[in-house]
Amino acid sequence: MIREKLISPARYAGTMTKEELDTRLSATVRQAKELRIPTVILIEGWGASGKGYMIEKLIRVLDPRGFKVYSIGAPNEAEQRYPVLKRFWEKLPSYGNISIFDRSWYRDVSIARVEDELPRRELNVRFEDIEVLEKQLCDDGYNIVKIFLHIEKDEQKKRFDKLQSSSATKWRVTDDDRRRHKRYDKYYEAFSEMVKVTDTETAPWYVLDAKNKKTTSEAIKHILLEALSAAIEKKQALIADTAAHIKDDGIDYALAESTNTNKIPSDVRINPDIQPLRLPALDEYDLTKVYPPEEYKKKLDELQDELFELHNKLYQKKRPLIIVFEGWDAAGKGGAIKRLTSGLDPRGFEVVPVAAPTKTELSYQYMWRFWNSLPKSGHIGIYDRSWYGRVMVERLEGFAKRREWTRAFDEMNCFERTLVRSGAIVVKFWLHIDDDEQLRRFTERQNNPEKQWKITDEDWRNRDKRLGYHIAVDQMLALTNTSYARWHVIEANDKKYARIKVLQTVIDTVRENL
Repeated sequence: MIREKLISPARYAGTMTKEELDTRLSATVRQAKELRIPTVILIEGWGASGKGYMIEKLIRVLDPRGFKVYSIGAPNEAEQRYPVLKRFWEKLPSYGNISIFDRSWYRDVSIARVEDELPRRELNVRFEDIEVLEKQLCDDGYNIVKIFLHIEKDEQKKRFDKLQSSSATKWRVTDDDRRRHKRYDKYYEAFSEMVKVTDTETAPWYVLDAKNKKTTSEAIKHILLEALSAAIEKKQALIADTAAHIKDDGIDYALAESTNTNKIPSDVRINPDIQPLRLPALDEYDLTKVYPPEEYKKKLDELQDELFELHNKLYQKKRPLIIVFEGWDAAGKGGAIKRLTSGLDPRGFEVVPVAAPTKTELSYQYMWRFWNSLPKSGHIGIYDRSWYGRVMVERLEGFAKRREWTRAFDEMNCFERTLVRSGAIVVKFWLHIDDDEQLRRFTERQNNPEKQWKITDEDWRNRDKRLGYHIAVDQMLALTNTSYARWHVIEANDKKYARIKVLQTVIDTVRENL
């Protein structure tokens, strides 16, 4: 596949002078920055194929304030405690900027594939996760340019020998380089499959004949110029499409008179490999359930002790636990989290309160901030609200465009699947109270000086839109209740009942997965 896709740099020769190319590329990069188009440039290839040289020639044309270069090796000990892709999400450029990778997430399906002898099943999972990553980025407007530098085996040997012949450069040829050279055919097979499987319309591979470094470096500039020009044209067309900016929450309020509030908007697309499991609609839950007050304290202590022991097992087995709390305002999320964490070692968990995204967070793809807050292996991450805000508050309040929230269901399903595949246990809660109970709690908070800080004008505004939220939540539960990351709707009119059920559900889920 590598040789079949090989591009000769001569294709670009003579189309413009070096000065003209550099001037046009520099101007186009500035225009992309003005349009807030982020660009990811991946430079892959053989050892001694000239990756460093190509990057050095490329960045001479770029404004140093607008790019970062990352050299990717094997993950260090800290990085190994997180999902494979986390370290790359951390290095993505903000809108308008550029990240250049000297090797990238493809290292895991090429070099590491051969050296670690990845089983076929694990290899397929990594390919799939890469495909999801690149699709999410492209859907969000990222421009991904993937370049593979190819040299033949005899050319590689010639370059290694030349480097080693000089005391100034011999350090650049490592034992790993020589060992990999001896297994050239095996690596060729791995690189070829990598290119074949991940060569997509939105993120294609450019396989360049890198025998002549100078002409290859110029070819890379041409490729980047073409890719940026296409991205700019696409962004301008999107801006011109005023219909894309009309607020549309996709809520059919006529459904209020029916029981089918989880009817799915027609433009929502879900990965066919991920089939959500049916859950009852919110109205089908019995909110009259109560826990016997006289038994509550004893049961609470028992469950907290049990969770403490399970936390130790999670740590020993290096399994992260991710707990998501969503629910109506005043449904008792804070109280449930407090009882959940009271018996845990504080060094082993973190509660992540999720509010409106900051200015920095708004400069990245939506899931970026959640990838950056994941717990490491053996630890517990508890989210007080989560990534699901995109299909609830951001949808209802118009903070997310329709094209963004309709694709978010699938993005979140794939995100959770990646977490579970990496060893995480995911538990998701929706704390459910009825309209009357919410009003009672709101009123109590407003009339109690010690609780007034808990009630805001935004809470009352959200309550006015309860019907829209009800429909949005039913759709969320219908589309994101998966076999690997189930939703648990907690009947929370009685706080004691809700707290016990949350603890018991976490314990049961951890036991099932350890």
